[in-house]
Amino acid sequence: MSQSDDQLLKRLLAMFEVEAEEHLSAIAAGLLALEQAPPRDRAQELVETTFREVHTLKGAARAVNLGAVVAVCHAMESVFAALKGGRLALTPAGLDLLHQGYARVRGLLDGSLVAGPDQDVLVAALDAYAEGHKSAAAAPVPAPPDTPSAATPVLARAPETPEPEAAAPEGPRVGSRPTLRIATSKVDALLRHAEELVSARLAAGRQVAELGGLASEVAERVRSHERARRRLVEEGEDSPTVRLLKQQGDTLRWLSGRIAQLANAGRQDVRILGKMLDGLLDEAKQVLMVPVSVLLDPMAPLVRDLARAEGKDVDLIIRGGDLEIDRRIQEEMKDALLHLVRNAVAHGIETPERREGLGKSARGTLAITVAQTEGGRAEIAIADDGGGFDVAGLRLAAAEQGLMTPEAAAALDDDAARALAFHSGLSTSGLLTDVAGRGLGLAIVQEKVERLGGSLAVESTPGLGTVFRIRLPVTLASFRGVLVEVEGACFILPTGGVERVARIAQGAIATVENRETVVLNGRTLGLVRLADVLGLSPARTVQAPPSHHTVAVLSRGGQATAFIVDRVRDEQEVLMKGLGPQLARAPYVTGASVLATGEVALILNVADLLAGAAQAPATPRSAVTVSRKKSILIAEDSITARTLFKNLLEAAGYQVRTAVDGVDAWAVLTGGEEFDLLVSDVEMPRMGGFELTAKVRGTAKLAELPVVLITSLGSREDKERGIDAGANAYLVKDSFDQGNLLQIVSHLV
Repeated sequence: MSQSDDQLLKRLLAMFEVEAEEHLSAIAAGLLALEQAPPRDRAQELVETTFREVHTLKGAARAVNLGAVVAVCHAMESVFAALKGGRLALTPAGLDLLHQGYARVRGLLDGSLVAGPDQDVLVAALDAYAEGHKSAAAAPVPAPPDTPSAATPVLARAPETPEPEAAAPEGPRVGSRPTLRIATSKVDALLRHAEELVSARLAAGRQVAELGGLASEVAERVRSHERARRRLVEEGEDSPTVRLLKQQGDTLRWLSGRIAQLANAGRQDVRILGKMLDGLLDEAKQVLMVPVSVLLDPMAPLVRDLARAEGKDVDLIIRGGDLEIDRRIQEEMKDALLHLVRNAVAHGIETPERREGLGKSARGTLAITVAQTEGGRAEIAIADDGGGFDVAGLRLAAAEQGLMTPEAAAALDDDAARALAFHSGLSTSGLLTDVAGRGLGLAIVQEKVERLGGSLAVESTPGLGTVFRIRLPVTLASFRGVLVEVEGACFILPTGGVERVARIAQGAIATVENRETVVLNGRTLGLVRLADVLGLSPARTVQAPPSHHTVAVLSRGGQATAFIVDRVRDEQEVLMKGLGPQLARAPYVTGASVLATGEVALILNVADLLAGAAQAPATPRSAVTVSRKKSILIAEDSITARTLFKNLLEAAGYQVRTAVDGVDAWAVLTGGEEFDLLVSDVEMPRMGGFELTAKVRGTAKLAELPVVLITSLGSREDKERGIDAGANAYLVKDSFDQGNLLQIVSHLV
């Protein structure tokens, strides 16, 4: 096969995988609907629709040379053709064969199954059933394995692709409007570039504002010149000075008018740019929005198979599948939802005998409901009508596993006891198991939800069932955040983790077991300073505590703590930017965002803050004396890296000044300000780190200044060049660890 043919096949395979997923979802939905014994007309409609889906899937598989898939689809086609022609009656055994055919095709496509003798048995059984041989319908057909086969997959995974317009599940897709399939990675790149333009818009806005200020300043100079000229004229002078002042005034008036025109035009351009950019961002986000049915439809065969394995009868009800949610969020939530669904079937819903003994219907119900909520968010509710949480078992397990004393566990109310299920590692012998329990699994689910800027809550009534409510943003690009100031720096707290903000009096703070506490709404909360948790040194000496404090109450899984902040600025929509692999392990931080002011603010992780609150200083900080901080200059052209390095070093107690490149850094170094260390990127415009280091070493006043170079250039030659230039340390960004930087800095200063 030529290289061009090979590339074409790869593109076809990528396109086929997306198309196959659509057809498989429709086939699964059709089979499950047929299993509910619908009326004759509806049954015929389902047979026709599913028949067409199988036929189309077979044709697409043949185009990419997937013979094994073609063989199974052809056998399933024979069955549907016989059903459609009235030559065959649909039996439970026949439905089982069709379900196994569906599972076989899915396994062949995801690589968990390969063609073999067991497939031949399945195809023969389907053919025999299509010909009306009832005995053949019961032929044994192996189920797909739980883990992927070690053999080479038939179809390699390709990048996920969004489908802006999904086909209606009830009928064929003939006549639908054309759609364009593009790789999600390309849409992600488009969205990132659009978000980068936000910074450009902010910068343009600042420049226009400066231009407007310049226009006002020139206008004032015009008025000043005019006053001086009039004063001389009133004094009777008619000299070259007066004429010169008139000429200067005329020139300044022209310049003032021209600058004012440019400022007005700039303001208009910024408004237009802002409107266009907002539209571009909205459109880019919408491309990634797909119906949540893409995530939920595959749950149907899972529930069916799991219920059979558990000896239970379970009806799955899905509502709100047409609501559109960012495909990236759906991919992130897939495993979490699978865990909750498995858990509900395996441990929530009782066996038919048990349910009848309790006066319930023998068939259990699992409902997944998706609905739009306020603030552009979505709620996914997973509800079962099973036995509910075993709160007594949770209390007992918490005491037995040392999470709390038996007395404290017994004193917990039901809500607090249910919150114990979110503690990692907690398990009981009943509701919580190693396979699919609400212990470690729930902790993982909650972490996944919170990483997406959402929240997880649980409601349970003994004997009646359990509801998990997951609230998520509908798009990953933005979320609501509370902006707070701490020691002169701005941070963002995701609104989903902020229970409330309040102002408390100093006299309301009590000390219990060497820990500060405060009572809010009748509830006693632990009280810590956000600056202490983040390790920020105070900007000035504090002689006495203020009369009042501003606090943000953060909560997660039933745990809540009040954090003292200097000020709450606002709550607003936040565009999140990733930190990159170099700062992936930065404590308490999940990302950064550029604010409307052009300021870069770090986004904090609520779960990490609550965990860190337990490690905060136990005694109150009433008076702090600060000695001179070591001063560090950072030269870095990337605003994100510059800000993150600055916050990292400031959090470690250093005073930090920043420069945008080598020329800027050199001007600062020679401007009279003293520094104890220079941290510089190597690749920068105008002047790079190597040249800057050489200039530092060549200047008597700066020759002893320690220099740390941070760069993506990691070859041996680059490192030797950095050392030859006079650098004291050379860190490569690809292997960057903040602990290494802090260790080197503390050693050098």
